[in-house]
Amino acid sequence: MNQERNNAVGELLKNATVRFCWDLLRILILEQLHVEVEGDQREVRSIHKALHFHDKLVAHRFQLEEANNVFAMMMRKGVKPDVVTYNSLMDGYCLVKEMNKAKGIFNTIAAQSGVTPDVLSYNIMINGFCKVKMVDEALNLLKEMRCRNIIPDVVTYNSLIDGLCKSRRISHALKLVDEMQDRGQQHDIFTYNSILDALCKNHHVEKAIALLTKVKDEGIQPNMCTYTILINGLCKDGRVEDARKVFEDLLVKGYNLDVYTYTVMIQGFCDKGLLDEALALL
Repeated sequence: MNQERNNAVGELLKNATVRFCWDLLRILILEQLHVEVEGDQREVRSIHKALHFHDKLVAHRFQLEEANNVFAMMMRKGVKPDVVTYNSLMDGYCLVKEMNKAKGIFNTIAAQSGVTPDVLSYNIMINGFCKVKMVDEALNLLKEMRCRNIIPDVVTYNSLIDGLCKSRRISHALKLVDEMQDRGQQHDIFTYNSILDALCKNHHVEKAIALLTKVKDEGIQPNMCTYTILINGLCKDGRVEDARKVFEDLLVKGYNLDVYTYTVMIQGFCDKGLLDEALALL
């Protein structure tokens, strides 16, 4: 009973804190809006920074309507939004997976005189679409970027590659990896982690191991996520002893293994009935 009461009190305090932060931020923005801008855009920079902070603060509490209220105030006061303002709002809607609203703002940018979507605008939308498994919509935006001569960066490609891999479209993802190279975009470990994860989940562990060798040959340093993906793939493929070798090799080399890596290895032992080995890792 005490625990339930403490949880309830904690939730109330969190809500009160968010409300207080918003009230304080609202005052600051209103004060900024009273500044006479007289046609120039000097004041909009501080305003969109405040909007971006607010967006991050309350997006997960579904209070983006407050950000829209501030946006409406900007319009009424004659403060013209720039692409960063729009990007902040889009990012908030993408965070709560309201892609229709995010797309509406994106279309507004395209139609707004004097405001042009930048690579960040496209990256926000592409990542948002990929997160909700609307990968074809994301790919259409990549085509649009090319038509507008906006150069995709590594974030653009990594978002698309991850989305394609999670949709089991690995061959298409690999084509984008080749395209990155052709267009002079350097791969990073996040590019390859998505593909390694997809290969392991589709029981192509040998291909994943070969890809990891290629990654090292390219001079790209695997991270703990890379090795955890491989350990998990080996365990799921029934190769627990191989997974153990990778795990122990990491320990010997002084890697700082996190709780997720330990959990994957423990689960692998348990699935094989190796309970003593699992207990030894606790």
